[in-house]
Amino acid sequence: MTGPGSLLPRLEAAAERSKAITFVTGRSDGDGFTAERVEWARLHDEARAMAAALQARGIGPGQHVGILGPTTRPLVTAIQATWLAGATVVMLPLPMRLGSIEEFVVQTRRRILGADAALVLADPALAEFLAPEPGDAEVVMLDVLAREAGQVGARRYDRPADDPDALAILQFTSGSTADPKGVMLPHRCVTANLDAIAEAAQLDLDADRAASWLPLYHDMGLIGLLTVPMTTGFDLVLAGAQDFLAAPSRWMQWMSDFRCTVTGGPNFAYALAARALRRLSGIELGQWRLALNGAEPIDPDSVEAFLAAGAPHGLGAGSAFCVYGMAEATLAITFPEPGSGMAVDPVDRRVLETDRYAAPVEAYVERARRLPLLGRTLRGIELRVVDPVTGDALASREVGEIELRGDSITPGYYRNERATTDVFHDGWLRTGDLGYTVDGELVVCGRIKDVIIMGGRNVFPEDVERAATDVDGVRAGNVIAFGAPGRRGREAIVVVAETKADDPALVRDAVATRVTDAVGVPPEEVILVRPGSIPKTSSGKLQRSLCKARYLGSVLEPV
Repeated sequence: MTGPGSLLPRLEAAAERSKAITFVTGRSDGDGFTAERVEWARLHDEARAMAAALQARGIGPGQHVGILGPTTRPLVTAIQATWLAGATVVMLPLPMRLGSIEEFVVQTRRRILGADAALVLADPALAEFLAPEPGDAEVVMLDVLAREAGQVGARRYDRPADDPDALAILQFTSGSTADPKGVMLPHRCVTANLDAIAEAAQLDLDADRAASWLPLYHDMGLIGLLTVPMTTGFDLVLAGAQDFLAAPSRWMQWMSDFRCTVTGGPNFAYALAARALRRLSGIELGQWRLALNGAEPIDPDSVEAFLAAGAPHGLGAGSAFCVYGMAEATLAITFPEPGSGMAVDPVDRRVLETDRYAAPVEAYVERARRLPLLGRTLRGIELRVVDPVTGDALASREVGEIELRGDSITPGYYRNERATTDVFHDGWLRTGDLGYTVDGELVVCGRIKDVIIMGGRNVFPEDVERAATDVDGVRAGNVIAFGAPGRRGREAIVVVAETKADDPALVRDAVATRVTDAVGVPPEEVILVRPGSIPKTSSGKLQRSLCKARYLGSVLEPV
């Protein structure tokens, strides 16, 4: 089923349904949470009034509105209001760590300028971090705009014409391998992906209820777990990322208390959820249908540990839903069959590294590397695997660069003609990801730029990081591996890991041993750093290139 090519009629139709968005917030004392249920119809009325207030400020089609703040009802209302006014949504990332406030201020201003924002809407709590300079876009606090909306009223709202080619979202890439670029997503791309997601996930608008704590400046949070329910009108339970990170058990509690059937998160979130589930009692997860896992490399061991921890609470193995997506494809690219659970492809690690071929082996053999199958392409998207050098199409199980084309693929990067030219190859989008196909399903191996080349072998940093994470004393999800010039002039493995251990030397030796056992090559150097030192993007992805630059510049501070 295909709907209108603009978001506006979809928002209007969703408001006619009786479903709602429930905003949940963890209590400051850490005991439970509060919930505020708002019907989509009511939120839509408030968004229309806010859109009228934006129009009174001169905001309309062709203009870009920056939006900054934690997940709240006013923020979500502002997102819909921006679309209703005919303008483009530019979500601005929040700082991941307190130590990055200075960098956050610099990056935020850079994004605002790079997006040509006509106006910036911000949560009042962030006012002190926004000091516009002469010529910068005006900054308006969300509470001020809400008051103006109350004064203007929805009656003054002037609905713009539907324009499928107008920019709906300017989504900045997370910058895990380079400076963030503004991905242009017209309404037609967004709506095509929304339809494909709803179809491939087999969403039931009456029976399904989603839960999300994902940041709204990340494509999975903004598009997958906010815009899908907002434009189709099914129930959503929405929390802030800070509430999940403060107490991961809350995510599981929300799934149980609100009887949610659909949710999503990166792999690290499921690792945290597994730990939380082992300590929880009295929750029911039997209704949980889809646990989307994406946005970062998926570790089959983590998925299996999560399923095992959830089984006593009724969680079914078929709920595991390992997917592939990226901002340049709006969001979703491949989905497995709902209810099928996680399928794993065990391949010969050495053959994969030396011949770039995924040779099947039994899962129990020592040289096996287990990789999750990520399903088939969604409707309207084509996928192929090509030789990264020649561009020639490759056969099944041959590893190469994943390329895409289709209805939801971006037309390019905003005001960046060079990057746009570089990312397309004969009309196909170059993802920069290495992978292969098996019986029509996709498997992703890693990023081309991150592969460590040693003596003809292609060592994937994900394997090194996974091995190091298994060591006691290393903070899970806070390990980066990369290649750097070694003592003999050849590329060597460097591991940087966060630790709180009292005996760093013991942890360092254990990491070196574990990595050697896992990939067959000892790391040249293992550097342990204090918690919070590993560079990450605004969405929590590891920044290997930045970490490598800090290593080469001798600015890392070992514990």
